[in-house]
Parts: sequence; C-alpha cells; structure tokens
Amino acid sequence: MKRLLVGALSVALVPAVAATTVSAAQAGSTVPSSSATSARQGDARPVAPATARLRAQQSARALVAERPAALKASRHDAFVARRTHSSEGLTYVAYDRTYRGLPVRGGDFVVTTDAAGRVLGTSVAQTRPVSLAGITPRRGAGTATAVALRQVRGGSAEAAPTLVVVQGRSSRLAWETTVRGTRGGEASRLTVDVDALTGKVLRTREHVADGTGNSAYAGTVTIPTSTSGSSYVMRNSNASSLVCQDAATNTTLVKSTNTWGNGSATSKETGCVDAFYAADQERRMLSTWLGRNGMTGNGGWVPIRVGLNDVNAYYDGTQVQVGHTQSGGRWIGSIDVVAHEFGHGVDDYTPGGISGGNTQEFVADTFGAATEWFANNATDRPDFTVGEQVNLVGSGPIRYMYDPSLAGDDNCYSSSTPTQEVHAAAGPGNHWFYLLAEGSSPTDGQPSSPTCNGASVSGIGIQKAMTIMYNAMLQKTSSSSYLKYRTWTLTAAKNLYPGSCVEFNAVKAAWNAVKVPAQAADPTC
Repeated sequence: MKRLLVGALSVALVPAVAATTVSAAQAGSTVPSSSATSARQGDARPVAPATARLRAQQSARALVAERPAALKASRHDAFVARRTHSSEGLTYVAYDRTYRGLPVRGGDFVVTTDAAGRVLGTSVAQTRPVSLAGITPRRGAGTATAVALRQVRGGSAEAAPTLVVVQGRSSRLAWETTVRGTRGGEASRLTVDVDALTGKVLRTREHVADGTGNSAYAGTVTIPTSTSGSSYVMRNSNASSLVCQDAATNTTLVKSTNTWGNGSATSKETGCVDAFYAADQERRMLSTWLGRNGMTGNGGWVPIRVGLNDVNAYYDGTQVQVGHTQSGGRWIGSIDVVAHEFGHGVDDYTPGGISGGNTQEFVADTFGAATEWFANNATDRPDFTVGEQVNLVGSGPIRYMYDPSLAGDDNCYSSSTPTQEVHAAAGPGNHWFYLLAEGSSPTDGQPSSPTCNGASVSGIGIQKAMTIMYNAMLQKTSSSSYLKYRTWTLTAAKNLYPGSCVEFNAVKAAWNAVKVPAQAADPTC
C-alpha cells in the first residue's frame, strides 16, 4: 500500500490582498549547564523577544567560547551559529561545527536559554571529538559523483561534490553529493556521503519524506488570495512564497474572478483550493499556537503543486507535491495530508534537519493533527486519524494515532522500531502524542486508547502537547531518535512549565505507556 511522502523555499513576491470565498462540495542527549535554572524564572518584567534573543545569542557565544566538555570539541573545531528560534519564553541557538574548515555532519548542537539569557542546557549530536589523520582525499570528486548516481535511477547531480567530515562512532572524510532520480519507483532527492579514502557509501539521507489538498474536503472556505493587475492569483496574501501551482507547468493558478473550485476533488483547481486552505490553516496554527513565522521560521514556504501522477503526496525540500487516490483520480489535498507534508518542512527548518531514527513520519503526523484541530472545520472534523477523508487506497485512514495497530502498525516501541519501514515506525510516536493530548480514556468524544503497560494516562490537550513537541524539535540535533525525543520532550515540558510537574509527568507517563524506555539524560521534576 502506498503511504504518502516529504519541500523548501519559493521566490517571495509582493502581493495585493484579496480574501475570497470558495465554493466546494460538502463531502542528542541533553546536558545541563552549570548555570542552568528553571525556565522563565528571573526578571519579573516581560522581556522583549528581540532582547531575549540577543541575550540568548550572547550567552551561547560565551558558553561556546569556553569549549565545555559537553561539546566534545577537538582543537581543530570551529563553531558557526545558525538559526535562533524562540518559543514560549525559551530561546534555542543552533550551531554547526567545522573541523579544519570542513563541515562536520553529525557535529551540530543547540544551546537553550530562558528569557533572561541564562543557559538551561545543551543538546549535542556527537558523542566523541573528531579525529582524522588528514583531510586529503584518495578518491576524486568524479568517483564520488558516479557512486552517488548509482544510488538512484535516471539520476542527475545537483552540484559538484564537497568535502565533509561524517561523525558517528568514528570520524570519516567524505565527499557529499545530492542527486535526483527515483528509488523503488518513487521520486528521490538523495544526499550521498562517499568515503573519500575507500569510495564506499558511508550514509545516505533521503529528502523526500512520505505523507499524505480544494474544498472537496473542507466545504465552503475563505482563502487569502492576491491580485496581480486585474487578475486574482492563488498566492497567500499573508505569506507571499506560499502559492498553489499546476504540477504540469509549475505555474501559479490565475483567474479573472476570485471564486475558485467546483467542489469536485478530480478538479486541479479544486485540489489547489483544498491544499491552499490547509496550508493557510497550518500557517495560522504555527503563529497562534507556537509563535512560529511560517514553515521556515522567517515567513518562508515552498510551493504546493497539485497534479502529481502518483498515489502519493510528498515534500522534498523544494516543493509539496499532491497526487491522487488509487481509484477515482481525486487529488488528496485534505487538511491533515497537506499539513503533514508542511510538517516535514518545519522539521527540515528546525535544528538538526528532518528527524532521523525513523521518527520523521510521527513528527509530521503531529502537525497534521494539530492543524486539523486548530482549523476545527465543520466538514473535516478534527480527529486523530491520518488521511481519513481522502481514502487513499479505498481502505480508510492511512494511520490511526489512538491505536496504530488498526492499520497494522506497532502501538509499542521495541528494538525493531528504528529499522522498520518509516511509516510503520510512526506507530509508537503517534500513540504517544495521542496519549499526551487526550489520555487513554478521553471525555471529549475521542476514542479510548490502549496502553502497552496497562496504565491509565491523563491527557493535557492538543495545544499543550503540540507546544511541547515543537519545543523538543527546537532542541533537535542530527542524531535524533525515539530515545532522544523522550529526553527532549521531558526537557521541554520542564522548561515550559517550571511551576508545575503536571505536564512533565504526562509526557513521561505517555512515553512509558508506549514502552520508550527511560534514558540517563532524562531530567527530573
């Protein structure tokens, strides 16, 4: 059964505002710093976001200059500050690492501070210092390109290879190349690291992430289109890089009138209404619930393209492609499908990049569920199933967050989870998120959820659950895993709610209930 796939920045254009009504059918481990204190304690007066960000950056620079043991730094390391993210009074300063001037893949880390700029802790991807005998390759760039191209069919390289250090259990000099093509009949955009000494593939990273957009699914909706001269354009008036395009031509939809779609999911225009509406609801959810400005964090989005000739949808770092159902040719642009794909984009644009360790699909599913609950659409009622409206292959939802076993996925974490097919591996994470948001016996009409340890679990609501999830992602490094997400979410709950253990205990109980084991780095409350 096809599951569903993962995009990047489009060119920003300056729009004129035109809201419209649309007619449609009603169908790393966390290492505490010596100066760590409870988050958001200290100054009684509110701290302006710009001031808090500046304080955080200054504190992070001071910490990095001390080269504490937690950073696992060698004498040849240098550190490059990347994006700074803020959420709920906490600030996260992300860093990349270089070794003798070469980028270190797996050397990233994040410094967390409170509103006063006090360092709360660090999350560091690597577990030992980089150690290389030299940085002179024995295999050439051409060899590396040829090896990379053999990993896909009908492929092409995006650019010439670059030398990097791949840091894991050991340090390896490598050529890094990104190629496009297909793998297993599916679209692929693959980064390949080839050992610069032996010519063997060290690791690959797939940028196309699976997942599941008119208002065939959401009824009559209002979408924030723009104007261009006397025409109307499906470009978001609040986010100019958020557009919907015809996948056949990569051109943004334009009309002489501001009424879009006919309510039929087989119409590309209707497909764009669904997907565009879903993305705008996610934009609003990100801003209102999480304080985030767009997919990239600085207002940027990638284009939505409806018309993929496949039973699928995906984000690949440059776009969100929306395909069709297995029968009937209906474009699959429902809220949870499109928000899932852009969830991959948020994951891509938070520290550490797209989550690893087979966690990326559950991470994206949390954005789909949160957006559906934020939209609270009367036609697409909020729930904790994935793709229930699109009915991709005629067998109902693709995944059930409250009981993953209903779709044949595991409810409980095990040692095999990190090596399972990536969508099947979403089961324990989806189950954890449901238990955190709703509990095992909800009272709001949502279904009961079994636990793997027989315990009864109380929920804290989806907004709090999503806030904790997002703040865990802001601690993320390139070494992410289920085990680290347990630590990061517990740390997020402790930092976000320093005067209460209710949220912390709920996060812990939910992880215990899906059998993700306790870690030495887990904080206490």
